[in-house]
Amino acid sequence: MAVSLKGRHLVCLHDFTTEEILQILDRADELKRRYREGKQDQLLDGKTLAMIFQKPSLRTRVSFEAGMHRYGGHGIYLGPSDIHLGKRETTADIARNLSRYADAIMARTFAHADVVGLAENASVPVINGLSDLLHPCQILADLQTVREKKGYCKGRKLTFLGDGNNVAHSLLYGCAKLGMHVSLAVPEGYEPKPEVFKQAQEDALKTGAKLQVTHDLKEALKGASVVYTDVWASMGQEEEKKIREKAMLPYQLNQKALSLAEPDAIVLHCLPAHRGEEITDEVIDGPQSVVFDQAENRLHAQMSVLTQVI
Repeated sequence: MAVSLKGRHLVCLHDFTTEEILQILDRADELKRRYREGKQDQLLDGKTLAMIFQKPSLRTRVSFEAGMHRYGGHGIYLGPSDIHLGKRETTADIARNLSRYADAIMARTFAHADVVGLAENASVPVINGLSDLLHPCQILADLQTVREKKGYCKGRKLTFLGDGNNVAHSLLYGCAKLGMHVSLAVPEGYEPKPEVFKQAQEDALKTGAKLQVTHDLKEALKGASVVYTDVWASMGQEEEKKIREKAMLPYQLNQKALSLAEPDAIVLHCLPAHRGEEITDEVIDGPQSVVFDQAENRLHAQMSVLTQVI
């Protein structure tokens, strides 16, 4: 029996059960199949999504806006000059106002507290489009991609190279829920937040997932059927770029590193990619790369969420 997600916020994947995440992924697969068949399903007919952007975006904005349009709804872009969360007016007041106009709110912010504040005060579902702490929508698309290319997630090993950032945090949460092993290969000082790892470990104990943080690249990549990387300096960390480059260079996803994983391992990157830094051209453009299929799945995974929570 399907689980009802109506009215739910998507702030953190830790808040969802394994069954709920699998249901989101199953719906995403169904929507993608119908999308490819040219079916026009008006599942969001007359619905409006308010989209708050504190950070620039390509994939987040276009996937949400195009998805809303495709399913009969409408997305309203609210850029940094339109809304100053907690400055021009309080986050609580913004949430209450937007709840009167829109059927859901998506926010791409710096501070995770802003997304939490919106969810605590909105009477409509709030979707975390990205915060400095988490990136749940991306990981839903990632898990959809793994299932699509590898058939299943449970028992597989995913290795993430680089910074213990928002993507790494959400990978820990999402993979732990599905029983997928995760190894984070990071430089010293760039480990994920201990509280995130602890929470994810609680889920991992229930599903059989094994979570690891290591500084040893070879150990991390051994047995990996999915290899993932992300930019070394996220938005807001530009001043640290040179320091980060020096620390992260040994964790570059190049052909030599990829050869340490399983021969048929797939390569993921949440994009944008800084080619020649965290990943080389030969890898991102190579036969094992599925990053653009992964990018497409942002649309399907997010629409799966919206068609169930609205």
